[in-house]
Amino acid sequence: MTDLTALPAVTLNDWYCVAMEVTAPDAFDTTLLGATFYVTRTADGWQATRPDGTPCRCQTRYDHIWLCPGTPDRDLFALPEADQSGRRPVPCGAVRVACSPLRAVENFLDIAHFPFVHTGILGSEPHTEVYRYEVEITEGDAEVWATKVRFYQPQAAKSAAGGIETDYMYRVPAPMVSVLYKTCPPRPGEWDVIAIFVQPLGPELCDVWPWMSLFDDETPQEALIQFQQTIFLQDRSILENQVPRLLPLDPRMEVPTRADLTSVAYRRWLKARGATYGATLEAL
Repeated sequence: MTDLTALPAVTLNDWYCVAMEVTAPDAFDTTLLGATFYVTRTADGWQATRPDGTPCRCQTRYDHIWLCPGTPDRDLFALPEADQSGRRPVPCGAVRVACSPLRAVENFLDIAHFPFVHTGILGSEPHTEVYRYEVEITEGDAEVWATKVRFYQPQAAKSAAGGIETDYMYRVPAPMVSVLYKTCPPRPGEWDVIAIFVQPLGPELCDVWPWMSLFDDETPQEALIQFQQTIFLQDRSILENQVPRLLPLDPRMEVPTRADLTSVAYRRWLKARGATYGATLEAL
């Protein structure tokens, strides 16, 4: 079992998704950062305790239960679209992946793999070029953003009727969270929001909790969930075979291309924050 006191403060004091609220039993245990936490529903909401019985902070947001194993040094990230009128929340359950939790986030940020891993859905040949886009780290090293991303997709969403040029924005508000804003086929001018909340079970094992906020009143909930889980199951086979298994933060370990601007920024941001759980700092 992990000695939680040995973890860096930036890791211990962050918020992590540990369950989907609608399916969570009134009492359950969950693995987080290699340790077992106990979560219970009370009249005042959810409460959690560390392995030694010490209480820790717990809250519900975005249809999920969030836990901070230490002392939170900031609020849970804001996602205003979750409260926007007319949007439909779609929590999708969890996909377990035998990979670094940081690898799971980075894969979500990767556009270039669409035609090869999600063929016929998020990409297809010969539409393989990643056009130039912009990446920034916001003031105070708060978040990573990628904007002006554009890519051809045969089926950009379950509600899409055919292939379109899809606009994207990527946001990383926390080391193990990523949010994607993309063209909303049935409602031009708005964004579909797709996020992943990654629960680090250990440095090489995680649960990925996909969540969506959509303008879609027609597609059955089950079909939306199945569509999203299909995407992540396709990713799983790639993620579980990446080498090295931990995310390398030393730039000498991998050679990026122009398409990897978001990944490069994410790795630099992690290293600057000291958020290295699930990463390796040294070149082999």
